[in-house]
Amino acid sequence: MNALKTLTFTTLPSQGGNPILDRRAKVIARLEEQKLILKDPNYTRTNRKWVKKDGERVMVEQQQRVPLWWRQHPNGSYALFVKSGLKPIEFEKGKPAIAVQSLDKLPSVIDTLITAVRNGELDQQFADARKQMNPRKAKRAA
Repeated sequence: MNALKTLTFTTLPSQGGNPILDRRAKVIARLEEQKLILKDPNYTRTNRKWVKKDGERVMVEQQQRVPLWWRQHPNGSYALFVKSGLKPIEFEKGKPAIAVQSLDKLPSVIDTLITAVRNGELDQQFADARKQMNPRKAKRAA
């Protein structure tokens, strides 16, 4: 027992991750994919999943098309948006897109967005988008 008296005991930290940092990392990865699409229009995301074949688990890679996060206006300029879930987030009330003059300037705007996400400048917009996605339903009294 004398050996244990020399040790300092503490509480065990929780294993759970930080959902805000996880969301930031996910959006940054998607924005990086948008830059890859600009370089190669045929870019596809590779997903891996386990499936059972002949009674054994085998990892299979699947190619998934990456949707564009920009659209062209009739005047030739572009509108870049950032999706959280299925809907674009709103940067300002009623304004979910960023105006970009040409396709050449899109990578620099995406880099600016990545910096903003890393600095936590869009955390409130992501939280608002999440609230709209999953409105909590009131439980009925039985």
